[in-house]
Amino acid sequence: MANNLSTRIPVAKLINVSKFYGEDSLKIKALDNINLEIYKGDYIAVMGASGSGKSTAMNILGCLDRPSSGSYQLNNLAIEKLDDDSLADIRNQQLGFVFQQFHLLAEASALQNVMLPMIYAGISPEERVKLAKVALSKVGLSEKFLNLPNQLSGGQQQRVAIARAIINKPSLLLADEPTGALDSKTTEDVLDLFDELHSQGITVVLVTHEDDVAKRAKRIARFNDGKIIEISKQI
Repeated sequence: MANNLSTRIPVAKLINVSKFYGEDSLKIKALDNINLEIYKGDYIAVMGASGSGKSTAMNILGCLDRPSSGSYQLNNLAIEKLDDDSLADIRNQQLGFVFQQFHLLAEASALQNVMLPMIYAGISPEERVKLAKVALSKVGLSEKFLNLPNQLSGGQQQRVAIARAIINKPSLLLADEPTGALDSKTTEDVLDLFDELHSQGITVVLVTHEDDVAKRAKRIARFNDGKIIEISKQI
């Protein structure tokens, strides 16, 4: 089952990771020697106040930033040793991103937005169309293939963003405040979708400051002052 972590296969590992910004007297420590393992089939919520380090940790998990010290291993590959081109390939092929703002191309249809990562992955045009339609159907948008973002509700736009995020079958689906711009009813619908994707075996890491959102996850990692102060399992 997707939520059975008994096999304990680590997809991602932060090992003694610290992150500094600035130099000398202006140096700020955003992460302070943190350790975290994310397992295949995991669903973990990352919580903490503004400035706690949760967004910095997410950026490192998403290969958008590098640790100042320590190691980040994704599928047993030491990310900090890779060049920028290699990191771009990993972001495209092994990671999926969902943000608070949907970051859809305004002049592109839902189908075209979902196909975008596959262009960079070198998938043929025919296969891109086929797979994008499957992904959009999976998130409940089988009748919205040709709609532009401004012809979709906020919840529907987020569903397009989620379809785009999972299109290359990522090792990790990283969601940064994915319901922050949605009303309560739409939030529930989107969280139901994350539950469904997790049940299908997708590994989910979700950053949130809302307890009601975090309780959907199987584990919660709480950050404070650049440290992980608690990793709790949901009952």
